[in-house]
Amino acid sequence: MSKERWYSEGLRFGCRQCGKCCGGAPGYVWVTDAEIKAIAQELSMPKADFERAFVRLVFGRKMSLTEKGNGDCVLLDSKAKKCMVYESRPLQCRTWPFWEDNLETPRDWKRVSKGCPGCDAPDGKLYTLEEIEAQREQTF
Repeated sequence: MSKERWYSEGLRFGCRQCGKCCGGAPGYVWVTDAEIKAIAQELSMPKADFERAFVRLVFGRKMSLTEKGNGDCVLLDSKAKKCMVYESRPLQCRTWPFWEDNLETPRDWKRVSKGCPGCDAPDGKLYTLEEIEAQREQTF
């Protein structure tokens, strides 16, 4: 039997494409080979050129997008504060904010909501427990 989740009634989220989740503190945006290919295609770049310019090897085997000096994702348009490849963004980005760390407690969700205008947005989609769990299980 699975344990009852505090968000069993669902959570509201509607991405504002504000870029707030795409910058700040340094970190990793994990990408697969298929995601790299899709992003390169959306940018009309050869995959090899995209990899050389925007992908780094971490721990000798995992791939992550590089970051700008200020910690922003390399694919965040600095002026518009929007993802340049929103349609082909990596799974890690597509499953935001339904990451394990954000869902541990209501306090964690509230912390995330303070920095993300799409979390708990009254006009955001009400994600069911099943939808949240499906995204949570896909995360890195």
